[in-house]
Amino acid sequence: MSSETSAPATDTRESTSVTPPGGVEHVDVLIVGAGLSGIGAACQLRAGHPGRSVAVLESRGASGGTWDLFRYPGVRSDSDMFTFGYRWRPWPSHTALADGGLILDYVRTVAREQGVDRLVRYHHKVLGADWDSAAARWTVRIERDGEPLTMTCGFLWGATGYYDYEEGHTPVFPGRERFQGQIVHPQHWPEDLDYAGKRVVVIGSGATAITLLPSMAGTTEHITMLQRTPTYILPQPGEDPWSRLFDRLPLPAAVTYPVVRWKNVLRLVASYQLARRFPRQAKAVIRRFTEPQLPEGVSFDEHFQPSYDPWDQRLCVVPDGDLFKALRAGQASVVTDTIETFDETGIALTSGEHLDADIIVTATGLKLLAFGGLELSLDGERIDVSQAMSYKGLMLSGVPNFAYTIGYTNASWTLKADLVGEYVVRLLSHLDEHGLRAVVPVRDESVGERPFMDLASGYIQRALDDLPKQGDRAPWMLRQNYLQDVRTIRRDRIDDEALAFS
Repeated sequence: MSSETSAPATDTRESTSVTPPGGVEHVDVLIVGAGLSGIGAACQLRAGHPGRSVAVLESRGASGGTWDLFRYPGVRSDSDMFTFGYRWRPWPSHTALADGGLILDYVRTVAREQGVDRLVRYHHKVLGADWDSAAARWTVRIERDGEPLTMTCGFLWGATGYYDYEEGHTPVFPGRERFQGQIVHPQHWPEDLDYAGKRVVVIGSGATAITLLPSMAGTTEHITMLQRTPTYILPQPGEDPWSRLFDRLPLPAAVTYPVVRWKNVLRLVASYQLARRFPRQAKAVIRRFTEPQLPEGVSFDEHFQPSYDPWDQRLCVVPDGDLFKALRAGQASVVTDTIETFDETGIALTSGEHLDADIIVTATGLKLLAFGGLELSLDGERIDVSQAMSYKGLMLSGVPNFAYTIGYTNASWTLKADLVGEYVVRLLSHLDEHGLRAVVPVRDESVGERPFMDLASGYIQRALDDLPKQGDRAPWMLRQNYLQDVRTIRRDRIDDEALAFS
């Protein structure tokens, strides 16, 4: 990937898998997941290793991952699209915070352009994989339309994201069974849900809740966001002004896209670092942008001033201040309180207030699931991934020929996904050049352990015991810093002392 905007060239040859007489199909690289990460991984592999056979297994019946699964009103990215789009394929719009439909179309268009759509196999749920040290390959257990299937591969790549696609997180609410209206979780939004003229309460204060509120306001009779604690929220222009400016100039996307992208990268990195180092000043900046947008009678301190510092949890952005517009129009409201109980007509709060509701939306977060629930084993012995240590945020100690893609928590997911793809391409080239078949990160026992993710968000804290660890120094530490990762992942030598080759 030498050019910032050059899309991976699609090789005209079709890399083919091998099915020996025994009937077990073998591919060189097996990618699990056909979402943003899996499609990008396959594109980079086709560009860097056109002769390798690649298959992408997707448990659902469609590509797109998150952007096909979530169908709630207004679903959108909470990262700007000039960094959320692939580095090598310009985002084709001025829209900074795009809705789910635009993102899904972008991912599928890229897959078609690169011929990756032909590599995806749907309704293939990967259950487990066992590494055979003698053969230097994975044997992968799959369920295809309810029937067992086995494949083998030389390299296994988990691009499943980090949350459970089957169910989201829903706390136990007292009296839930008494409520006579409809209860909906955004992860499983009913296609026929009619909320026109209804009273709706959205429980939650994260990105999903602040998206639902302005999207449904005006159609509902009234919609209320019920939050236990506030979230830091900042307005952001719905379109990127630099992209708009460059559109008036006779310059190709190959020139303008990297400029806009790097402007946004530097803004992301700088704002995060400054907020972490100077939290008091960061709070003041957020207040200066947010408080003037609130209607009279809505307290910033009560509803928009969290007790924690910025970026202890993920900071949320709203395009063109749409959330605040809904509040000012009187179509929506925010209540900060705790739930005493559900009852027949809504929610009774600890303060004694009652929220009448016809529909309750539990936007209470995700349920994390490491590597899509994939069970790994080594020569028949189960690997406990919670005891493994993450190497550069893309491989696991003690697990050979395995990579995974998990994006940044403080910036666009795809920034990290692109780097992981580049690294795997370089790693496979290194194996080829030196006649090697296997590589495994070897943990240094002197490296101290840290939690895999350092956000205090509930959905992360609930799952930390099941996730790998990170270390207290490189290359085992996850710095969550794109600029540093460009150096350590994209440019550092492959054969460092933490990797063992055979």
